[in-house]
Amino acid sequence: MFFATDLQSVSHGIQLAVAPVFLLTAVAGMIGTAAGRLARIIDRARVLEAQVDKSPKSDPMTLTFKELKLLRQRGALVNSCIALLTFCGIMIGLTIMALFLGETAEINVFRLASILFLLGVTLFLLALLCFFVETVMATRVLKFGHTSPKTPA
Repeated sequence: MFFATDLQSVSHGIQLAVAPVFLLTAVAGMIGTAAGRLARIIDRARVLEAQVDKSPKSDPMTLTFKELKLLRQRGALVNSCIALLTFCGIMIGLTIMALFLGETAEINVFRLASILFLLGVTLFLLALLCFFVETVMATRVLKFGHTSPKTPA
């Protein structure tokens, strides 16, 4: 395997590899956002579980268990989102490596780089879909139009 030593080939390889890095930035931001949502879901579930533990055995706590079930579903969606984003990041990282190697070595990996990039973008779109569904589920529990009885006049 031959590696290019001239500055022009190496700099062009870096230029090719930099474009997918912007998608990696978006992936990192989305992982941070999804992890934050997962933390909120876990915190809420812990509060509800503490309420269940403190409640008398005669109280069926139907609404609490219903909310816990919804939180489990939302948590599964956020976990799926994070997994998809992680695999997306791996595909984009492999794309960067393939583009750089394709430009600086005598390896024809541009078709592989195209496939890896498209797979990465597909995973990113699926993660966005999971994120969207989870946020819709989260907002469905809100009671729009209702005012609290303890609202000050």
